Amino acid sequence: MATNFWSLTCTWFQNNSNLLPRPHYPSMPKYPAGISLPENRLPTNESTAFFSVTGMTCSACAGSVEKAIKRLPGIREAVVDVLNAKARVQFYPSFINLDRICEAINDVGFEASIVNDDMIERCRIHIIGMTCTSCSKTLESTIQAIRGVQNAQVALATEEAEVCFDPRILNYNQLLQAIEESGFEALLISTEEDVSKIQLQVDGVRSENSMRVIGSSLEALPGVLGINIDPALSKLSLSYKPNVTGPRNIIQVIESTGSGRFKATIFPEEQGREAYKKEEIKQYYRSFLWSLIFTIPVFLSSMVFTYIPGIKDVLDAKIVNMMTVGELLRWVLSSPVQFIIGRRFYTGSYKALRHGSANMDVLIGLGTNAAYFYSVYMVLRSATSSDFKATDFFETSSMLISFILLGKYLEVLAKGKTSEAIVKLMKLVPETATLLTFDNDGNVIRKEEIDSRLIQKNDVIKVIPGAKVASDGVVVWGQSHVNESMITGEAKPVAKRTDDTVIGGTLNENGVLHVRATHVGSESALSQIVRLVESAQMAKAPVQKIADRISKFFVPMVIVLSLTTWLVWFLTGKYGGYPKSWIPSSMDSCELALQFGISVMVIACPCALGLATPTAVMVATGVGASKGVLIKGGQALESAHKVNCIVFDKTGTLTVGKPVVVNTKLLKNMVLKEFYELVAATEVNSEHPLAKAIVEYAKKFKEEDNNQTWPEALDFISITGHGVKAIVQNKEVVAGNKSLMLDQNIFIPLEAEEILKEIEEMAQTGILVSIDRKLTGVLAISDALKPSARDVISILEAMKVKSIMVTGDNWGTAKSIANEVGIDDIIAVAKPDMKAEEVKRLQSLGHTVAMVGDGINDSPALVAADVGMAIGAGTDIAIEAADIVLMKSNLEDVITAIDLSRKTFSRIRLNYIWALGYNLLSIPIAAGVLFPSTQFRLPPWIAGAAMAASSVSVVCSSLQLKYYKRPKKLDTLEIQGIRVV
Repeated sequence: MATNFWSLTCTWFQNNSNLLPRPHYPSMPKYPAGISLPENRLPTNESTAFFSVTGMTCSACAGSVEKAIKRLPGIREAVVDVLNAKARVQFYPSFINLDRICEAINDVGFEASIVNDDMIERCRIHIIGMTCTSCSKTLESTIQAIRGVQNAQVALATEEAEVCFDPRILNYNQLLQAIEESGFEALLISTEEDVSKIQLQVDGVRSENSMRVIGSSLEALPGVLGINIDPALSKLSLSYKPNVTGPRNIIQVIESTGSGRFKATIFPEEQGREAYKKEEIKQYYRSFLWSLIFTIPVFLSSMVFTYIPGIKDVLDAKIVNMMTVGELLRWVLSSPVQFIIGRRFYTGSYKALRHGSANMDVLIGLGTNAAYFYSVYMVLRSATSSDFKATDFFETSSMLISFILLGKYLEVLAKGKTSEAIVKLMKLVPETATLLTFDNDGNVIRKEEIDSRLIQKNDVIKVIPGAKVASDGVVVWGQSHVNESMITGEAKPVAKRTDDTVIGGTLNENGVLHVRATHVGSESALSQIVRLVESAQMAKAPVQKIADRISKFFVPMVIVLSLTTWLVWFLTGKYGGYPKSWIPSSMDSCELALQFGISVMVIACPCALGLATPTAVMVATGVGASKGVLIKGGQALESAHKVNCIVFDKTGTLTVGKPVVVNTKLLKNMVLKEFYELVAATEVNSEHPLAKAIVEYAKKFKEEDNNQTWPEALDFISITGHGVKAIVQNKEVVAGNKSLMLDQNIFIPLEAEEILKEIEEMAQTGILVSIDRKLTGVLAISDALKPSARDVISILEAMKVKSIMVTGDNWGTAKSIANEVGIDDIIAVAKPDMKAEEVKRLQSLGHTVAMVGDGINDSPALVAADVGMAIGAGTDIAIEAADIVLMKSNLEDVITAIDLSRKTFSRIRLNYIWALGYNLLSIPIAAGVLFPSTQFRLPPWIAGAAMAASSVSVVCSSLQLKYYKRPKKLDTLEIQGIRVV
């Protein structure tokens, strides 16, 4: 087993393929009174269930159901949807079962039934065609209403939807079809099956029958679960069990079919989201260039050539009655811009209006159509009149569309940069790897360079100095130093030798390593991190609700304001409400009113509001991941910036977490080897760090023995927060703290009391051992304090964050440790439920509480806290229960997480101030409030340019978070050498 902290983190990522960030809710889990939770059986595996609830008629009914569920013990969160008669419940199965939840709902007067079990599946879909928050909210409601969908989240910034559905009712294709019928294009990104999926391109196929033959051959291959054939592309999509088969075996079967005529390769990667993103940028760029080709002549003929003699005469030449060459030319040139290049705005408007909502496309469509068709009317009127002189606005519609396309091009370009951190992570894995083949004696008989995507489990890969590790695995030969900074942010290379774990994408520095692949493809630690960050970017921060609420009425309100503006200026002009000198010479009062109305319509920008939060959260979660701080969503990010009180666990958090036995005092005549054999046989069944320290120390007494196993322990019991008890070699062994001895009615002599006092004064932990109900020995265990602990507590104090230590250790040791680090408030001898209760007590006093821990016994407190932070070298359950994972196990990253969240929400506030301020200031100016006093007005094309610029500015503002620097005080600690490795 590797001794460095990252190997533990790596093991966690590798063994938890189902890790997905969960949203954090303010409600706390309720633990039944009096329950004692042994460490090795702590029920923190969270489950989600969906219920059909009939009989609800209003929000009050939904509130009653929600309260009834939340009153139950072991409930993590409950959300009731009255419109779809559904309830989603997150709960802890060891505390409560599904039948009890159903009973609680039935007890308040409604009928409940379970609509899911383990059959619920999750998929991620890329959505094409969303333009603002109104689109995302409308689509989210549409997906939620689809029969079989249990939960759906749509994110505007990532242009993705995450959908949980019942595969017995709905499949992926039906889901995609339903989304497309609602007016958006849908592209399946991933499913829960992606861990064991591969897509292959087959060359040499001459007919569909050939593909069917290949499919039949593959179906016979053990481990292949499913095959999807696309004859048009000669493409195979397969799902398989990675423990049974792998991509090279699949390719071998294909190439051996048909007498070697077929050749299979990995299907080209340039597809899916990234390909679409690139294509979308190209499309906007092309559209903008084409619009310029037509718009520039329209602009010149309208604004410039009319002042140049000669050209002016040509443009003013009459064709039919009063219709001129210039008017006809502008009509002809602006029409392709309006109907071909601007077609996307018509389709976007139609899709939105079809579902009873209005978005930015509706505003653009109304504004440009008003200008275009008014101009058409004017031109046609001049063509049928001998004395009517027309004034057209063709330049307004074409320039408006051109500037908006430029803005959208810049916006998608900037939005692409918000996820650069994920793209960089995905590109860390090398393209090729050197595969080694061995003979029966373990000698290398063949070296082969293969595509890294073809690596299978248990392959042995050679990694030379300067090369990247191609797959997660275990070192089977060689030693070197590996730079893991690209994954963990830890700059110092980590020593690797036989049996140490390595991570795919890290850089081997100075030695040759042979690595046996353990987790490949989507199962790798890197893929898990990418998936975690992607899911975190999907989760909405509560502050996003501001934009969601505004989006419901924003566009209708702007349309009303636009029409009101036009009407006020039109009536005022018609009835002489202002001097005729205000009217420009090239238009009349009706045209002036129309320009004000169009300007109001196109200057309003709902997009800026919708992008203010998600773009900042996207950048921040990516930046956090690059610095070794994994933030599980916008909720965690928002809660972290409010934290004013942090509860620290002691062992493994404030201390290094590697306790060692430093002294042993025997109170009875007994051979030390026999004593430790009994104690170790008992403690080996516990996962507690102190138990592991005792077992490790006891091993030195068995170094010369042929038998390295410990005697069997019968009737083993772990008493959480106290110790362990078992029968070994017909002797009752009890090992634990003073409280355990008193509870077991075991007498503690004065000598033992004095030894315990001395141990605790030295900030060590004393373990009492009783054999056959007689106190036999006292062990002194020391766990070194992390070098940075005191400075971190000091910096937190300067940030006005209160620090509290909660530990299951004795009061004496706890006080000594607290004095060393500078913590005044401590709680000792705390059971897991007591830690959670302390968190709740602090919350009741008005504190926003963060809990930092690493053990199984910290999990209830991590869940109960507003923000749970798990040390990366901690247990799987603790990390899964947390909202933020500190991958480097450094306490300094607690400060980084809080500081990053504070800077992120400062940026979000700035984004909202700009987005709201822009609309509040620009709409009145566009409406002409300054015109009476200054004669200043905004032409519609300038208003459109301003609208496009506002969205781009919000995205660029969020991108500033890419240059985040952690507090300088932490850099000072690093320079001084205070670093935990």
